Amino acid sequence: MIIYKAKDYKDMSRKAANIISAQVIMKPDCVLGLATGSTPIGAYEQLIEWYKKGDLDFSAVTSVNLDEYKGLSGDNDQSYRYFMQHNLFDHVNIDPKSTHVPNGTEADSAKECQRYEDLIQSLGGVDLQLLGLGHNGHIGFNEPCDFFETMTHCVDLTQSTIDANARFFATKDEVPTQAYTMGIKTIMQAHKILVVVSGEDKADIVKRAFFGPVTPQVPASILQMHNNVVLVGDEAALSKVDL
Repeated sequence: MIIYKAKDYKDMSRKAANIISAQVIMKPDCVLGLATGSTPIGAYEQLIEWYKKGDLDFSAVTSVNLDEYKGLSGDNDQSYRYFMQHNLFDHVNIDPKSTHVPNGTEADSAKECQRYEDLIQSLGGVDLQLLGLGHNGHIGFNEPCDFFETMTHCVDLTQSTIDANARFFATKDEVPTQAYTMGIKTIMQAHKILVVVSGEDKADIVKRAFFGPVTPQVPASILQMHNNVVLVGDEAALSKVDL
């Protein structure tokens, strides 16, 4: 594992964007595995800036996203498809047909998970997978449990997650209770993995995930077993590890 310490969130975002842009430049038709959440936004903003300057070309890139809420359509402003459109896809020249997010409107979980897994395999796998890191060590929607989930699957969201999301919806009945997510094996099959972490509140889980035992109770700890992982964190997130 290679670890880059950034000064702050902006520096972390730039360093992460550098790694993603290098992948696009070296392999213009690469497959990027993308993530949502607040942490990657700065990296996406940097990529957009470089694209607008003429430094990047996304026309041959294909993307596959980690996850999506089951029951939400792509035009719902809380869906991950909507997030990706507004934070990246709408601002660069990536072909819309080459951007893939699990179909939240597919009611048949087994059918959608198999379709998405088959899609990833048909693309030859993911060249670079971007990941954030949850406070409990989750990656994607792979939460702590007694075993490592393998392939793309449907997750029952925890009550704490449902309660936390309730503020984004008009009524509690609208809050998704399930999500589709790439599994641990799907993530681990990526050729390269880029993890971005920011903030003092992530310091404890960074230490547990990357310097503690490999356990499904800390899903991200499995990344220690991957042969090509880059962790980019700001000083606050890396404050409890010796580098």
